[in-house]
Amino acid sequence: MLESFLVTSRETLEASLVIGIVLAYLNRTNNKNYRKTVYYGIGVGILASIVAAVIFTFFAGGFEGKAEQIFEGITMLIGAFLLTTMILWMMQQRHISKEIEGKVEKHLMSAQPLFSHMGIFMLIFIAIIREGVETVIFLNAVNYASGINFIGGTLGILAAIVVGYLFFLGTRKINLKRLFSVSSILLILFAAGLVAHGFHEFEEAGVISGIISPLFDINHVLNEKGLFGGFLKGLFGYNGNPSLLEVIAWASYLGIIFLLYNRIENSKLRTSA
Repeated sequence: MLESFLVTSRETLEASLVIGIVLAYLNRTNNKNYRKTVYYGIGVGILASIVAAVIFTFFAGGFEGKAEQIFEGITMLIGAFLLTTMILWMMQQRHISKEIEGKVEKHLMSAQPLFSHMGIFMLIFIAIIREGVETVIFLNAVNYASGINFIGGTLGILAAIVVGYLFFLGTRKINLKRLFSVSSILLILFAAGLVAHGFHEFEEAGVISGIISPLFDINHVLNEKGLFGGFLKGLFGYNGNPSLLEVIAWASYLGIIFLLYNRIENSKLRTSA
């Protein structure tokens, strides 16, 4: 449940923030006549995301046996990659409101009202479809790893919409930096689990060797099919009897993220100095 909540809340939050900031800026600058354009962008973006989900599900359903395992492994690795790029991008955002408002202002300055409407429409549409497609991939990766929890996913979407609405109201009382920091840590561990599980699928398909399989077996202590073990498996990709390759993949991913995080933080310090 928690993994579905994290994925949908984080993805929906980005789109909600864009929408909330755009609507607040339009209200503040007396450009309320563009609000319908924002709503059109939301509607078309959601429809396009649904179409993408149907196509992906139809495409994925055509695989069986070894091909299915390979496809699932690839989906998990792609999901981990997209999660990583999203997390790293959010770590670098210090002035997200100013950046989005700057884009809206640029579109509003167009001499042709049609171009202004199209610019704002595309800004919203791209925000929705990008997050929608990524969510489809993420949830399929979660489904392959542990199964989708629709309650968690729905709660995640609702929570993100509330945050976006608060930004629209202009309260901005939510500490986004702290919210992003906590969710980033959980999502990094979740992505590491996807990487390890992706390689596990390749091992199952016979594409690569696990080197030593299993490296150890602690299922008698913490069974991955048990209540707590299942929770850890779904959220962090826990495996009670992993191969050496899975452990290397998991540790390597966390090491790379740690290095990238340090680089981003050092860059922020140099910029502010």
